[in-house]
Amino acid sequence: MQIEEYTVDDAAVVDEVVELTRAVEKAESPWVHPTTVTTFTGMLRHGWDGETPHVFVAREDGRVVGRSEYWVSEWDNTHLAWLGVVVHPDARRRGVGRALVTALVDRARSEGRTTVGIDGWDDPATHAFAEALGFEKASQAVNRRQYLADIDQDVLAKLYDEAATAASSYELQRIVGRTPDDLMDKVSAMSAAINDAPTDDLDIEDEVFPPERIRAYEDATAARGQRMYRLMARHRETGELAGHTIVAVEEQRPTIGHQHDTSVVRGHRGHRLGLLLKAAMVRWLAEVEPQVESVDTWNAESNDHMIAVNEQLGYRVLAREVQFQRSL
Repeated sequence: MQIEEYTVDDAAVVDEVVELTRAVEKAESPWVHPTTVTTFTGMLRHGWDGETPHVFVAREDGRVVGRSEYWVSEWDNTHLAWLGVVVHPDARRRGVGRALVTALVDRARSEGRTTVGIDGWDDPATHAFAEALGFEKASQAVNRRQYLADIDQDVLAKLYDEAATAASSYELQRIVGRTPDDLMDKVSAMSAAINDAPTDDLDIEDEVFPPERIRAYEDATAARGQRMYRLMARHRETGELAGHTIVAVEEQRPTIGHQHDTSVVRGHRGHRLGLLLKAAMVRWLAEVEPQVESVDTWNAESNDHMIAVNEQLGYRVLAREVQFQRSL
């Protein structure tokens, strides 16, 4: 077996990796939206917010049997490296995954990173693999999907009206795409509210969101072929931004939406802003993206408040993911 690094411009390798990924998705998680060359290359070329991974393949007799990604950030959490490892169902239990993880752990150690993380679907094979390599469970997340056609509009209207009454001191503001320059400092400050979401036993620091990172995130989302809709709550009296929610819609597959951050600033909680923002987003999408059929979201399973909001809005559990970490 050989492990080799490749780049997003190695089109033939990318095609092989996407084929492997789709085989794994079919076997392990048929509910996910299948990876496409567009979605895969978009993430490799632009990352989440401009920081891109190093990527590798494992080959046996010339065939790609595994892939891995090495993610680090220079914005924050500079002690941490996050690893992604996928092995073809036909090539498992032959040491492919172990070799890929070992190579990435060695890289993290050589770069002075002191913690590495890895994740996978919550099943016995995932736990056994991670634990055999010295990783310990640190958190668990839930993937939910909202099917917009199944939402009871009367229930939605009731939830919206009740939340709007509780949040009468606030008004909603819509932003399509990039944040206007005159709002960037306020959006930057508001975005830090996501750090209050539960992190369980993960060894992670608060993330930082300077204007440069917000802009990089917006540009990367657009470059990955997604139209971004940000809905914000503004306090009428002070003008402070109290919270926001973001949904991105795929251009290539416009029936698919992805929920990004939803958060409310600590000093503005207790006014049902989370529910108001997410209910209002459903209404907004019906206006501007009526073809959207579903929106996927992820939450730490311990995030009781946001999960309660999502369940009121019809989100259904698809699967659970486990995050593991290992100290170096």
